[in-house]
Amino acid sequence: MQREFSYPLKIDELGQGEQSYNLTADKEQLEWLKEILQVPAVNSFAADIKLNFQKKKGILDVQGQVRANLGLISVITLEKFNKDYQTDFSILYDTNAKYEDIYQDDDDIEIDVPDIVINGKIDLGDIAIEQLALILEDHPRQVGEEFNAIIENNEPIRHNPFAVLEKLKK
Repeated sequence: MQREFSYPLKIDELGQGEQSYNLTADKEQLEWLKEILQVPAVNSFAADIKLNFQKKKGILDVQGQVRANLGLISVITLEKFNKDYQTDFSILYDTNAKYEDIYQDDDDIEIDVPDIVINGKIDLGDIAIEQLALILEDHPRQVGEEFNAIIENNEPIRHNPFAVLEKLKK
């Protein structure tokens, strides 16, 4: 049993064509993921990933879906709640390219360049974690929660940013 949610694959050992992987985090891995994602709880975490490797071209297409249930704390009410996340992703790797080859011409940042395989391997666990992290909110709140400012003395909200300073002058 591994503590970290890591599933490394060596590119040299991959076969031609499509391969499928189903990853599910166990209890210890959920605790580790909680620390990595910096959330109060990770209740479940799973990923379905398909690889399509075109060895002659050196192209590795990684597609999949990540599903997770996280325990969060609302920034509005400070109450704990659970939220389901699901995201689909697609990443294209060029297994023959080096960093210098792809990023030597920084002038055209609009082109869609494939990712690079570092040290001859990829980690499916890292890919899944990254995809979930990309869709997490910075300020989680429950569905339907809205921030309502508490107004002192029942005064109407003024649109002048210096209105507070006017009160101090008096």
